[in-house]
Amino acid sequence: MFLFDFFRSFLPLHNPIGFGAADFVEMALAALLVALVLAHARLEGVARKFAERTGWCMLLLAVLPVALRLALLAQSPVPTPGGSDDFSYLLLGDTLRHFRLANPTHPLHQFFEANFVLQEPSYSSIFPAGQGIALALGWILFGHPWAGVMLSMAALCSLCYWMLRGWTTPGWALAGGLLAVCEFGPLNYWMNSYWGGAVSGIAGCLVFGALGRLGSGAGRREAALLGLGFALQWLTRPFECVVLAVCAVAFFLPRWRVLVKVAPVAALAFLPGAALTLLQNHAVTGSWTTLPYELSRYQYGVPTTFTFQPNPVPHRQLTSEQQLGYEAQAAVHGDGHDSVGRFLGRLGIRAGFYRFFFYVPLYLVLPAFLLSLREFRFAWVLGTVVLVALADNFYPYFYPHYIAALTCVFVLISVTALERLGSLHVRGIEIGQDAARLVIFLCAAHFLLWYGLHSTSQPQIARATAEYEVWDYINSGDPGGRVAINRRLDEASGKQLVFVRYFPQHMFHEWIYNAADIDGARVVRAIDLGPDENEKLLRYFPDRTVWLLEPDAIPPRLRPYPR
Repeated sequence: MFLFDFFRSFLPLHNPIGFGAADFVEMALAALLVALVLAHARLEGVARKFAERTGWCMLLLAVLPVALRLALLAQSPVPTPGGSDDFSYLLLGDTLRHFRLANPTHPLHQFFEANFVLQEPSYSSIFPAGQGIALALGWILFGHPWAGVMLSMAALCSLCYWMLRGWTTPGWALAGGLLAVCEFGPLNYWMNSYWGGAVSGIAGCLVFGALGRLGSGAGRREAALLGLGFALQWLTRPFECVVLAVCAVAFFLPRWRVLVKVAPVAALAFLPGAALTLLQNHAVTGSWTTLPYELSRYQYGVPTTFTFQPNPVPHRQLTSEQQLGYEAQAAVHGDGHDSVGRFLGRLGIRAGFYRFFFYVPLYLVLPAFLLSLREFRFAWVLGTVVLVALADNFYPYFYPHYIAALTCVFVLISVTALERLGSLHVRGIEIGQDAARLVIFLCAAHFLLWYGLHSTSQPQIARATAEYEVWDYINSGDPGGRVAINRRLDEASGKQLVFVRYFPQHMFHEWIYNAADIDGARVVRAIDLGPDENEKLLRYFPDRTVWLLEPDAIPPRLRPYPR
């Protein structure tokens, strides 16, 4: 309880030494600043030498986010999937780890209808294969899909440094890699959910890192990495892949002969991604050219269309949960008659989402990036951000992982702005370097403050400070009651069958999710379709313990199924 009493002023009340919340924050910042000043002279030279050792830097930046997140397991255990996106991606990963692209339709598929999952002509996720590949890899190597999430985050932070080495000095590249660890590592929803972000970010690192080197006259290896990056982006976010391809062509306009040399190698490296997409399309939808995403839109009306298109119309009976999802997406989409005013309004609202990619202290230095626009490559970077933002503004919904491919670009903008600020002189006095160091110190302080709060074992502190946290997300406790339900089912012996019965006021919480092999799964979750219909499934699974789950009860209630 000592820690809780020591930090009670955050509530804010009393503590043994009479400090308030502001006093604690001020003392922590002062202590960190003093430590930075004392260590600066010794550490800067060592850091500069280390930054030039590419392999060791990439290894450090790969290990760091994983180690930091694993250190929080006592307070924030392995994330529990809790949404339709999570469950659909887990189905995809489970399918791929069994070396299948789709699963056969279940004979009683009406019991297993769920958002973002196809039941016919195959039982499959609606999403592209990219995130599923990462989950499957972690599942195969370490026995759990979250391992794939951590591996992808390790690769993202490591490749951010590699990408920056093609654009800036080794020292600033290392600083950018560490910034990526703080911003997108252990406290980020990309690390603490299953619906992705890091895989698209990896694709962006490969694309922009290769372009930075090709601009300096690099050769076939970089061209192959460029194609590989586009392949991975195509397997993750196909629409954004097309937009990035347009931007890449624009990058070579001043040197179009380089594009002629690069394009064949890049196209060859892209082919496996295109081939995998065609194979997945055919396995899932029965058509080589129909994406699972498109078939879901036709059958269920979700995901909805671009804002300038009419709302899709479902072509099959929807469950209550699916109907809620469809109505919500249709309402956000609107009537399909987009206008310039509505387009600009969305663009303005979504500007706040870009806060996800920048700590607040970086706002002070971002204007310094404008000093770099005299170089074509940095003007192209800004143009790429603008074009992607405009293109994604045609989505009715928007989340930061939609533009995850630009993650390394936002880090590049940050470190370039810091570098330009650091080069400022006033009457021969280097004031810019101190200002840049101070901003970096404040970013580190932001991360250390919240990481320290999440590492405490006192849940009171987490609850008291949660409302002040911005953009960070890490699981804590069991607010949805899912952990308790899962634990009870895990402790039950034998195979289980769970009928899920929603209350009339049920809203947007998916509880129907199953393994790729439904019949072979230890726990099967099914929609409660009423006693008469349920008998069909009871006869199909005669050897299972049967439960009734009411997730809308407070807390969710699991009891033996009443026969």
